[in-house]
Amino acid sequence: MWLWLDDSRSPLELAPGDVALVRSGPDHFIAHEPNAACLPLEQFQARHGDDDRQPRGSANVFLCGAYVFSGDVGRGLLEALPPVLTLSAAANDPLHDVIGLLSSELGTSAPGQQTVLDRLLDILLVLAIRAWFQRSAHAPRWYQASADPRLGPALTAMHTDAAHTWTVPELAGLSRLSRAAFARIFQLALGQAPMHYLTEWRMTLARDHLRAGELTLEQIGARTGYASPYAFAAAFRRHHGVPPGQWRQKQTRDPQAAQAAADGNHELDSAPPQAHLAGSGVR
Repeated sequence: MWLWLDDSRSPLELAPGDVALVRSGPDHFIAHEPNAACLPLEQFQARHGDDDRQPRGSANVFLCGAYVFSGDVGRGLLEALPPVLTLSAAANDPLHDVIGLLSSELGTSAPGQQTVLDRLLDILLVLAIRAWFQRSAHAPRWYQASADPRLGPALTAMHTDAAHTWTVPELAGLSRLSRAAFARIFQLALGQAPMHYLTEWRMTLARDHLRAGELTLEQIGARTGYASPYAFAAAFRRHHGVPPGQWRQKQTRDPQAAQAAADGNHELDSAPPQAHLAGSGVR
């Protein structure tokens, strides 16, 4: 089948077993030939809703899932992807195995099938993004650095446990480097000093927690490495120019203005992979 966007891009041919990720923005179309006339989903379903009950010699089946990435973490991850990403899985690629499991599950009807399809699609999404980063010359700096044994342990530690009171000597110890060597290699790889990077990551998490509105300032501070709500508020104000409570109120009233303020202070080139997924769906 063929896939194209609502712009001047050339249609992309998809073969059986291929995976395509399409970012939000321009409409996208799928058809049996390039630039064919396409129906809106509701009209297509009304016209072809009974096709499953009609005898047929062969059929094309595609599995479609939609994801919502929330907050700065998810936005940074999406911005590291092209508008359309297509992947063909080799026989020894984990993507190939997951696609095989999806095909097998679609060929049967058993209790819990929808749950199995949802989870397999979750895995497929993560593997597809990982595969793109591995193959792309424009992968985010944090991803490239995570493959470096001199930096990977420290980055994993910061991403996994932002609440910990990390120090440069402690992070250097995780990477089995001297403090000076670790700081130099980190700066070269990520364009930031380790503590600067950690602060940016903590502020990214803090903004997402503030938007969600489910935690108190004390709880957000504790989860992002600050000993008290006062210390957190002071750090947030230094970083964003306003205290966290005022930033949250502004976000509620005017999300675009609050996002612009965050963009002005946000220096992570792309968010690490703990992106927030809100509701995967399969049809």
